Amino acid sequence: MSAVPPSPLLRRVPPGAWAALAWCAGTAFTFLIRMRLPGESMNSAYPGVLFHRWDGRTTLALATALTLVGSGLLRRRPLTALVLVLAGAVLGTVPLSVDAIPVPQFLSVDVALYFIAATGRRGVSLTAAGLVFATLTAYLSVRLAHAWTIGTSTELAVAMTALVAWLIGNSAHQAREHAEAGRARTAAEAVTAERLRIARELHDMVAHSIGIVALQAGAARRVIDTQPTGARDALREVELASRETLSGLRRMLGALRQAELRDGAPGFDEMPGLADVDRLAATTTAAGVRVDVQWRGERRPLPPEVDLSAYRIIQEAVTNVVRHAGARSCTVSIDHRDEEISIEVVDDGRGHGLTPGTGYGLVGMRERAALLHGDLTAGPRPEGGFRVTARLPLPVEVRR
Repeated sequence: MSAVPPSPLLRRVPPGAWAALAWCAGTAFTFLIRMRLPGESMNSAYPGVLFHRWDGRTTLALATALTLVGSGLLRRRPLTALVLVLAGAVLGTVPLSVDAIPVPQFLSVDVALYFIAATGRRGVSLTAAGLVFATLTAYLSVRLAHAWTIGTSTELAVAMTALVAWLIGNSAHQAREHAEAGRARTAAEAVTAERLRIARELHDMVAHSIGIVALQAGAARRVIDTQPTGARDALREVELASRETLSGLRRMLGALRQAELRDGAPGFDEMPGLADVDRLAATTTAAGVRVDVQWRGERRPLPPEVDLSAYRIIQEAVTNVVRHAGARSCTVSIDHRDEEISIEVVDDGRGHGLTPGTGYGLVGMRERAALLHGDLTAGPRPEGGFRVTARLPLPVEVRR
């Protein structure tokens, strides 16, 4: 079983840690811009009245505690966490003596809002956005109620950062939902394709053997009183065909139970191929319908999926001859060409009884050919009998 690669380091950091880190970075920036740094003639911002007093430092410490607690709750209780982080942003602004919540104090809120929008339900995401913008509105309203100055442009910039954080988080949420839907659809399609593949295998493997069993059992019933030796031979063929079918079913069920499947399909190593066509012909001939196999071109190893599909198409075509055509013989032609395998099965039967496009056998043959980007045609011949032709292209890497 292949190991799952570890997720990137940045994705392994919990969202609460990012929110706490954003608060620490914003607080550090707040202190730095209120100091005269090297190369500056004056401070970038003047410290407020409470900034260096014990009550101002106490307020900052309380704001930090609220933010850190909220960051710890972000994954489990996102709305409660957002309320605490918002309270920390408001309290952290008080000692600064500014007329609006500055961006550095709001960075942790932006991170929390992004996470909620990216991972939460739609209702929770909208509620979180409403809380953020309501807090900004309430902060300005309180200052207006006390006839204090307000920093409208600063607050608009802060609101814009919050809106951008929510939009990015919402986009990430939609992208994840789309990816999950795509994975679910792909899995469903894979399950459907696998069910069809198993159905084709079961049909092609069982139908031929059951056809042989029915033919031999009927022959044995007719001659059991007059030709006991012939009846015994027919019953031996019934036994062999039944055992072969049972063995094939067991191999398929065992392959389906394997934890890891080679080439994405179970049991390719144990599936039959064109090398088994002669044995198929001998079994069918023993059942009373002569099968002549004609090989053309240079025989060479084929990809497992092409080899299996070619054999199954021949097997199903011969089975239809036995069950429906009322023919005495059929000819199987296999042509190994440079870029494809060409198959033709022709019989001298009635040429009707199974019209093209009906029955699971013809459907399965067409599906096999189509999956390999080939084609298959089947229908009565003008001179009598029935013809099945198939063309299976070879992958570029095995072409001559």
